[in-house]
Amino acid sequence: MQKKLVEHNALVQAVEMGLPKFEIMEKFGIKSPGALKIAYFDALVALDKIKNIKKGRKSEKVDNKIRINSRGSIVIPKKLVETLELGNSDTFEVLKDGNGILLKKVKKRAKTILRKAAGHSAIVSLK
Repeated sequence: MQKKLVEHNALVQAVEMGLPKFEIMEKFGIKSPGALKIAYFDALVALDKIKNIKKGRKSEKVDNKIRINSRGSIVIPKKLVETLELGNSDTFEVLKDGNGILLKKVKKRAKTILRKAAGHSAIVSLK
């Protein structure tokens, strides 16, 4: 069964405006209240208003404890790194937070490349 394509912005706007669900269903060609709920959820995920629910088996419990090794580096268990979807090049800021510390992911800046154009230097910013 193929999903019906719906304009996400228009659907979310119609729901937020408080239009009756049967009017929304007719406008977007949705056949049941359940299908409307699914289409609305999908629209919210597509617009990054909510996170998608991961379906499938219940995930195994992951140890969320980190340690400091003999060199003074923080060691995060591989399973925890995978669960948190962290990458090798991710950078964090360490903040003191009440009784402990907080690791806050630092957003990467756009890279700047210097290029020579007709004998002059030009700065090109990549995003």
